[in-house]
Amino acid sequence: MSPAKPVGPVSPVGPGSSGSPVRPVGPVKAVLFDRDGTLVHDVPYNGDPERVRPVEGAREAVALLRARGIRVVVVTNQSGVARGLISGTDVRRVNRRIDDLLGPFDVWAICPHGPDDGCHCRKPQPGLVLWAAGRICTDPADCVVVGDIGADTEAAARAGAHGILVPNARTRPEETEAAAHTAPDLLTAVRSLLDDPALDGPAPGGPHDGGARSGQHPATTAPAPSGEAPDPCRRSS
Repeated sequence: MSPAKPVGPVSPVGPGSSGSPVRPVGPVKAVLFDRDGTLVHDVPYNGDPERVRPVEGAREAVALLRARGIRVVVVTNQSGVARGLISGTDVRRVNRRIDDLLGPFDVWAICPHGPDDGCHCRKPQPGLVLWAAGRICTDPADCVVVGDIGADTEAAARAGAHGILVPNARTRPEETEAAAHTAPDLLTAVRSLLDDPALDGPAPGGPHDGGARSGQHPATTAPAPSGEAPDPCRRSS
């Protein structure tokens, strides 16, 4: 594995870019974490809360963000639901255990669909990131997605957000090489963006590229009210 690349300001140039540095953005307002392999050790299709084990530094990393007033969100593919290996209730039980261990997250955004379902919320599609950002009334450009595989950083780029890859044993070398920002562990990733939060602009591919159009929507642990849900970002006059 190649040495970790810094999270601080760089000027990547890639397909679709003009060749000039991308304009830096302001301070990060929200961090969207992948779940399995990023916040907690990956147990494939886990439906047992007792098997949840946070990765080293996870609690401190999340606490640092909360202390700075930065929103914390989880965006996670859970295809075990579509495969019939776990239920939606199993996923919620595991998520509640993670909330117990790491403190409650502001939003849980879950894609329960399989890779062949044509779903636009399943990472690397951007829908999950866009939906989560909308739930906390934050522009994707002010969000950072932290994950352990290329699908996480690709989803960030397609949504117009920023991505940090924290490689582990299942991360492919080519995913590490392709990532604009990497960190050796979760706590280092969070400390780096807090030390220098002016990350470069969205990765090539453009904001909101291929947004959620399929009519399928990510699941959340909080059920929507019956009838038309109010816009959470609309201010009363």
